[in-house]
Amino acid sequence: MQGNSPGGPADRRLPGDRSVEVGTEPVGEADNVSKTFGETRALIDVSLSVLSGQCHGLVGRNGAGKSTLVTLLTGLARPDRGVIRLGGQPAPNLADRSAWLARVACVYQKSMVVPPLTVAENVFLNRPTNGERSAIVSWSRMRKQAHEVMLEWGFDLDVDQEAGRLTVEQRQIVEIARALSIGARFLILDEPTASLEKAAVERLFERVKRLRDGGVGILYISHHLEEIYEICDQVSVLRDGELVLHGRVKDISQENLVAAMVGSAPPRRATEIEAVQKRGPFGERRLHVSNLSVHSRSGSVDDVSLEVRAGECLGLVGLEGSGSSTVADAVVGLVKPAAGTIAVNGKSVPPGKVNAVLHLGVGYVPQDRHARGFAPQLGVGENLTLTVLDRIARNVLGVVSFQERDRIAQEQAKKLQIVARSLDQPVSSLSGGNQQKVVVGRALAPDPSVLVVVNPTVGVDVASKEALLDAVGQARDAGMAVLCVSDDFEDLRICTRLVVMVRGRIAAEFDRPPWDRQRLIAAVEGLEHAGVDQR
Repeated sequence: MQGNSPGGPADRRLPGDRSVEVGTEPVGEADNVSKTFGETRALIDVSLSVLSGQCHGLVGRNGAGKSTLVTLLTGLARPDRGVIRLGGQPAPNLADRSAWLARVACVYQKSMVVPPLTVAENVFLNRPTNGERSAIVSWSRMRKQAHEVMLEWGFDLDVDQEAGRLTVEQRQIVEIARALSIGARFLILDEPTASLEKAAVERLFERVKRLRDGGVGILYISHHLEEIYEICDQVSVLRDGELVLHGRVKDISQENLVAAMVGSAPPRRATEIEAVQKRGPFGERRLHVSNLSVHSRSGSVDDVSLEVRAGECLGLVGLEGSGSSTVADAVVGLVKPAAGTIAVNGKSVPPGKVNAVLHLGVGYVPQDRHARGFAPQLGVGENLTLTVLDRIARNVLGVVSFQERDRIAQEQAKKLQIVARSLDQPVSSLSGGNQQKVVVGRALAPDPSVLVVVNPTVGVDVASKEALLDAVGQARDAGMAVLCVSDDFEDLRICTRLVVMVRGRIAAEFDRPPWDRQRLIAAVEGLEHAGVDQR
């Protein structure tokens, strides 16, 4: 989808035409704001100002404070100290949501449209269409006004179409149109290209330029630094809750931008801990992915090939929407590829057949343990042995041998240092770290030849992280082929090789540990000079 009209309501300049200077009126400001959650100092005296007609980039690693700043700028939370201003005026009371929506809008990475409603109904959601005091909906007026908004800003979209049938790109258009129709002139785009194809990204850039040239102030949050240089005028960098760099994009080199994100402090686990030492050649090829392509809203994959050998841990690194998690889903049969082949131990994997994949000898640790990882009301022992039921129920009647079940469960619980009252304790009552240990233990119980783990240490404490990584590392050393999908650099210390994915394709490879943190970040962020590690 791309617009037909070249400009916004303020003028009809072509996208990218900067003949008129950026406005001097601030549409959104944070003045020395601080925010604390418990013992975590999420923001520390951060100041930022977005001007009308300006695209202001905001970057920083995960946990830098970007999301917290957005919650303050959109009125979802109040700063502990400092002031938020919108349109040069103090921000409204938090309870006055209509006043906030009239001044600022955020298009989040996860779509907020209501699928059963039409485009027009989503644009005018919770708003009067027949006068401010009328509760009667004027459907014709609503469609007419929604259509006018689309034309005014160059959005080519049928307002009568059901939102559930829209692409990710089209849903973004609906959310932007909703904000503009209310009157907001401060727009926050949170990772807007994470799930977009390349052509859709280019069209988004055109829309952003049109909005900017029409006087809208845009705060553009992205992990893809090349996008900052493509469409942003200013850029601010957050690190550990503090504003560490601010300036005009054209005055800041890519190297300095990455350095500001990483910091001058010694790198953390990914480089300061001794990397895996290769003990002789790796074994035979266990996993082979050839020319894999997958269409997915969570991140498509385009012509990806890789292999993992026995005793090797391949780290697949990428931001959300890069396609790295989609590769893992395809390997274990959760999604059906559009093209390409996957083989485990030389045998072709039936597309989209999870049971068949598990029987071929694949273990799986999902990203979301609550949705896919365990049965919450079952006990620790039952969860740990769900993948070996055929082994513990070999009799004719298929009755489970509790003695054998407990033996295997005790073995995994000891290996992973699972803390529980007993094997009968429901997993739902365990801590997050122990729940994740159960998920990993269940995947390791059948002694698979290939282990696929996705963000294996997300949301766990430091001690649990050590136990989990140690267990996966031991499996690797025992000859298992491990595919580790993670954006947490601490997880990468168990890897023997890294492959970086950007926008569905392999962008770089690092095959000589220890990993250089700054070069790795540059590759993950999609900077052109990242290249391939040839050290």
